[in-house]
Amino acid sequence: MNFRQADDTSSATALEIKGVSKAFGRFPALKNVSLQAKDKEFLALLGPSGSGKTTLLRVLAGLEKPDAGEVRFGDEDFLALPVRRRKVGMVFQHYALFRHMTVAQNIAFGLTVRKRSEKPSKSEIADRVNHLLQLVQLEGLDKRFPSQLSGGQRQRVALARALAIEPKMLLLDEPFGALDAQVRRELRRWLRELHDRAGVTTVFVTHDQEEALDLADRVAILKDGELVQLGAPNEVYEHPANPFVFDFLGQACRLRGVVEGARLRVADWESAAPTGAPQGAVEVFFRPDEVAFAPADGAGLAAEVKGVAQRGPDVRIDCLVEGAPMELVGHGPTLPPGVTPGLSVRIKPLRPQVYAAG
Repeated sequence: MNFRQADDTSSATALEIKGVSKAFGRFPALKNVSLQAKDKEFLALLGPSGSGKTTLLRVLAGLEKPDAGEVRFGDEDFLALPVRRRKVGMVFQHYALFRHMTVAQNIAFGLTVRKRSEKPSKSEIADRVNHLLQLVQLEGLDKRFPSQLSGGQRQRVALARALAIEPKMLLLDEPFGALDAQVRRELRRWLRELHDRAGVTTVFVTHDQEEALDLADRVAILKDGELVQLGAPNEVYEHPANPFVFDFLGQACRLRGVVEGARLRVADWESAAPTGAPQGAVEVFFRPDEVAFAPADGAGLAAEVKGVAQRGPDVRIDCLVEGAPMELVGHGPTLPPGVTPGLSVRIKPLRPQVYAAG
């Protein structure tokens, strides 16, 4: 998996969220959430449905009022500002374009509805629209209507419309959720390049782990309304704070074990315990493609190969490991030595993560 490298962390803090809580009736959507985003940073809010990520985005946009907490952007109390004065651009999953307006009219909408004293001239609006059409690579489509565009093109129009008001902050609520997988992948890199060129602080909501790890400078992972980890993509993937984060960020294999002193023991396999591992009963997590295979009389965990299946360049290996079903992955077009359905092998997790048993 590829990760975006962390950018320079010396930038000044732009967005500061302190102790934000929000409940809908008896359901606590956000519980004392605190985090920061730096100037021009791309921050992803990642989590499953019901984790609170969209509620937090709506608080930033002024569409929800928190029950407690503070939100500041620069030197301003964001919660005290009316929505119009927050100068945030928001992009929704389903575009929210005006069907009766052309592409150019949609992009210009946020400028044309300003008060007369704040509205740019017609020529300034036209120049701004033309610049944004170039920025989102839709030159020549200004007179088309949304129905004449593909899903990916509509989302580009929505992004251009959000940028037209020259926002202080860009808020993206699952902007690729309505697109097919191939279009999502194509737009992902384009969105990051657009963010870098626009030079705006961006907060991006997604439930797609790969999307967050590939796009963001930092990732905030939420669960049940709480912030459970915040860090650079490589940091949260390589050092998950708890079993939930490990499991959520990719396929996971789990076994019970014991740590005594500096040694980790799982069944009859023993190895050096990871640095900082808790003592006593533990849960051992590892990625299904981060294992070494050995003959049945070698070192490692006893496994019985039940089946194998080619999956492009990789091979899926279905096993019983210490009696529990487990799906492992071998890289390359050929099977690891000795891995044959019906035979016993030994497997050795290469980079186990260890957490106290729950």
